[in-house]
Amino acid sequence: MNHDELFHSMHEGLLMLANCWDGGSARVAQAAGATALATSSAAVAWSHGYADGSHLPTDLLLATVRGIRRVSELPLSVDIEDGYGADPAGVAVLVRELIGAGIAGINIEDGNDAPELLASKIAIVREVADAAGVRLFINARTDVYLRGLADGDGKPAETIRRGALYRAAGASGLFVPGLRDEGEIAAIAAAVALPLNVMALPGLPAPERLRALGVRRLSAGSAIGEAAQGLVRDAAAAFLTTGRVEAPSPGYGAINALMVSG
Repeated sequence: MNHDELFHSMHEGLLMLANCWDGGSARVAQAAGATALATSSAAVAWSHGYADGSHLPTDLLLATVRGIRRVSELPLSVDIEDGYGADPAGVAVLVRELIGAGIAGINIEDGNDAPELLASKIAIVREVADAAGVRLFINARTDVYLRGLADGDGKPAETIRRGALYRAAGASGLFVPGLRDEGEIAAIAAAVALPLNVMALPGLPAPERLRALGVRRLSAGSAIGEAAQGLVRDAAAAFLTTGRVEAPSPGYGAINALMVSG
């Protein structure tokens, strides 16, 4: 089975994605038991010294993808934020290059833009993928909850409306970061005929409960990248104060062996 078809099939249960940001973190995630890989746009940007929010040059994004594909054959989904531009044709060029690098899926978001713009981007990306003979998993992210784009009681309805729009444009899944209420999760999962993706947050139901509610994908988002950067900051500060590094570590040998395996 091709990577794209395999990745689609993984959404029949609950696919859990421990988001990575380079070849090393991809190896670590795979060794921890990941069956597929997904990047976090924030963690990728931070690893190159850029802020999240479409500031990363796309040549560095492509280099990151190639670095991950070099070390892992697992299906890979890439977070491309808003496509790194407002022009759907420009987004299509980027996705064509990513498909050439061997990806199985993308995340692409609406943010504060009109949902019709994201629908236009999804439609042209689907055309590009079809032309390449790839069943690309286009995970449409809506920020209705994350950015408060609707009033409290109106959030589920607006999310469902956008989900229908994105599905009609060619989306394969709907990602709703910030969604955590059980009733709203169940309502959105039932109303949108797409696999529902949520992001790990405090207060989110356990994975088994999420699956029962209709969720088909759970992403760590930037949380693992945040933890890694926080550990680096604290370890560096402690070293500069005490001359010692006492942060938890599996040890040089274990990490180095992991990087030369496979």
